[in-house]
Amino acid sequence: MMQFPELLCLGEPMLEFNQQPDERYLTGHGGDTSNVAVAAARQGASVGYLTRIGRDTFGESFMELWENEGIDTSGVEACADGHTGIYFVTHGPDGHRFSYHRAGSAASLMTPDFLPHGMIRDAKILHISGISMAISNSAADTVFAAIALAREAGVKVSVDPNLRLKLWPLDRARAMTHAAMAEADIALPGLDDATILTGKSDPDAIADFYLGLGAKTVALTLGEAGCLVATNAQRERIPSRPVDAVDATGAGDTFDGCFLADFLRNGDPFRAAHYANTGAALSTRGFGAVGPMPKRDQVETAMTGGGAKGDSV
Repeated sequence: MMQFPELLCLGEPMLEFNQQPDERYLTGHGGDTSNVAVAAARQGASVGYLTRIGRDTFGESFMELWENEGIDTSGVEACADGHTGIYFVTHGPDGHRFSYHRAGSAASLMTPDFLPHGMIRDAKILHISGISMAISNSAADTVFAAIALAREAGVKVSVDPNLRLKLWPLDRARAMTHAAMAEADIALPGLDDATILTGKSDPDAIADFYLGLGAKTVALTLGEAGCLVATNAQRERIPSRPVDAVDATGAGDTFDGCFLADFLRNGDPFRAAHYANTGAALSTRGFGAVGPMPKRDQVETAMTGGGAKGDSV
C-alpha cells in the first residue's frame, strides 16, 4: 500500500539568484512553501510538495533538489504552458530585497483539477501561504479547494500569510488570508505581515485576532525578539537564539518547516516553537534560502548548548 507524506506543502518554487559580497550572484532554490518543505524534510519529517513547474532547466533543478532531500514529488506536474519562476536577492544597509520574475509561471496556472485528492486526504498537515494564493486567481481557487479537501478529511491546515503587496492589493490580501486563517489549525504569521494585515502591533493582540478567526495555534515570529506561541489555553514568549547572522533569506520559512516537523513528531506547539527558533537562527549564518538550512542533528546540538555562536552551518 502506498505511503503518502505526512506534511504537504502547496505553492510556487522559484530559482534564486542571491547577491554575494563580491557582487556576483549565487544560484539557489527558493519559493516559500518549497523552502518549508526542504526545512521540514531536513528535520526528518515525511514531506511532499504540490506544484506545477515548467519543462525547463530550472524545473529540472527543483526536481533534483526535492528528490535529493527525500521529498515526495508525485504531486509535482511538469508542464509546457508555463515556466519556472525566478527571483533575485540584493543586500544593502536596510537588509535584503527581492525582485521577482514570475508572470506566467507554471505554478500561477494551477487550477483545482490539478490537486491529488488522495495525497491530501492521507496527509496529517497541509501547509499553504499567502503567496500560494496571491500569484493568480486560479491558484487561490486551488488553495481553497485543497483546504476544503483537508478539512473534510480531518487533515490539519497550516497557513503563513507571507504578505507580498506587489502581488495583490492589501484589501484582497486581507480578505483572502483571513478566510484561510479561519480554516487553519496552525497560524504561522510574522509580526510585520500580521501588523499590516490585522491593523494591530501588539503581539498578544495579533495572537488573539488569529485565535478569534478560528486558528487553534498561533506561532507569531518576532524577528530578533523570538516568537510568541498562543493557544486558547496557554501562551508563551520564546526568546531568539543569538547567532552571527549574514543573510535572513528563508529564515521564516525555516521556522515554519522546523515548527511543523517537530509538531508532527511531538504534538506540542510550544516545544515545536523552541525547536523552530533555533533552526531559523542557524539558517541565517549562510547565504541563500536553502543552502544554510540546518538538519535535525545540528538543531538538537545547538539546543543542548553544543557549538559556538559563529560555527559554520
